[in-house]
Amino acid sequence: MAGIYIHIPFCKKACHYCNFHFSTQTQYIQEFTHSLVEEIKLQKNYLTAPIETLYFGGGTPSLLKKGELAMIIEAIQANFDLAPHFEFTIEANPDDINEQLASDWLALGVNRLSIGIQSFQAASLAWMNRAHTVEQSHAAIKMVQAAGFKEISADLIYGTPHLSDEELMADIKTLIQYNINHISCYALTVEEKTALHSMIAKKEIEAIDSAKQARQFEIIVNALSAAGFEHYEISNFAMPNCKSKHNSNYWNQVPYLGLGPAAHSYNGNQRQWNIANNQLYFQSIKNKLVPYELENLSLDQKFNEYMMIALRKSEGFSTDYIKNVFGDKYLASVLSIVPKYLALNQIAATVTGFALTKEAKFFADGIASDFFSINN
Repeated sequence: MAGIYIHIPFCKKACHYCNFHFSTQTQYIQEFTHSLVEEIKLQKNYLTAPIETLYFGGGTPSLLKKGELAMIIEAIQANFDLAPHFEFTIEANPDDINEQLASDWLALGVNRLSIGIQSFQAASLAWMNRAHTVEQSHAAIKMVQAAGFKEISADLIYGTPHLSDEELMADIKTLIQYNINHISCYALTVEEKTALHSMIAKKEIEAIDSAKQARQFEIIVNALSAAGFEHYEISNFAMPNCKSKHNSNYWNQVPYLGLGPAAHSYNGNQRQWNIANNQLYFQSIKNKLVPYELENLSLDQKFNEYMMIALRKSEGFSTDYIKNVFGDKYLASVLSIVPKYLALNQIAATVTGFALTKEAKFFADGIASDFFSINN
């Protein structure tokens, strides 16, 4: 199986923390749509396996009109082999959602929504410079549920200066009460070249409190676990049978094609990424050329990616997989490091290998980097 990711590089406004590629010049959406259709045709041979997941991300895919979405979907159907009952997800902002749009999505075959709630606290939304209000978040959830959507994921951001532990718990309880079956929770990170980074550097706002973030992560894990959610990846929680197939395939290193400016692709041995510039993307596609850079992955790079992703998942890493795919030297290196983290109670044995303990999950990336191989 394989997946397709489509990057919609437009937003109404810039959130202070965001470092994804986007433009607020939404007058170019129609030109983008035509360029994207042409890229789909140019990339039709990138994947050979049936497409199991289709994911519209961004940016803000919910800015697209029904006709624009229909053009893209028709091009996908004409150029790729779609598996029966494939997962079709669209990311949406609460302020874009209305009854007509929800109905249009269902008519086009969308069967899963990812809604950027981020917070139900007005002060936090204002601090993040989000375009929507608390009232719009409540209305959006009610509308898509009334329309008939069953698979709904909601994003929350924690660790912001204005978000108290009590407010975070209130946000979680609200989503549980709405019977949202998938929740993604992200610690606020300060990325370079963002407004947030600049404001902190100028001391216009306070810096991020890592201790608070660790505490709020624990609150999230405990609250959602008690409500029946499986903590299947560091930032992701799902009710039974409600995991994101698309993101799970990323984490299981299933090949995928990325379409649109700044989108990434992976075929098992190479990664490639499109240019993060809308106008240059348009110009290149007009010349029947996909504007991307390509990287051939070394065995070390593949191993390091495996360890990084595996330790973020509830299953952890498999010693047999490491031995069979990477070889005895890599396995010996891993097993030489394992005792350190067993002694710290930060990893525990599983049937197939080792996984992070609950207490260590907030530190997953740092622990994974300790296992990395350099010219092994």
